[in-house]
Amino acid sequence: MYISSNILRVVFLIFLLAIFVGSVVLQVFLSKRENRWLGLILPFITFAISVTSVLGMTFYQSWTFTESLYINGDLVTTVTSESGHSGLIPGAVTGAINTFLLMNIPTAAFLVVYASARSKKKRTRDVEKMSVQDL
Repeated sequence: MYISSNILRVVFLIFLLAIFVGSVVLQVFLSKRENRWLGLILPFITFAISVTSVLGMTFYQSWTFTESLYINGDLVTTVTSESGHSGLIPGAVTGAINTFLLMNIPTAAFLVVYASARSKKKRTRDVEKMSVQDL
């Protein structure tokens, strides 16, 4: 049976949206708990994923270099070398930084949700403490 690719895209986007909304709701729920460390679980997981992806990108990538020697417009020789760890390559560093920043967008979002929920919880606790002192 043939399913249109547009329908699959819509289903996939709805699935991603459900995961996003579910993770934000879970983060709010965990951040409002009495134990403050529970709200840091999702930010830690997303940070660990970003570090893992950057390390995987930089440590397990191989690079192929091709050098050609031309004399008077004629190709004399071509040398191709492959290396996985031959020092820092500017493109790899830029790619690693970009990947790290992009992969940490969810980490920053989860930390904003955490800080917001914890500040509201602290404010509520302070108001309750003041009302108890007034009695």
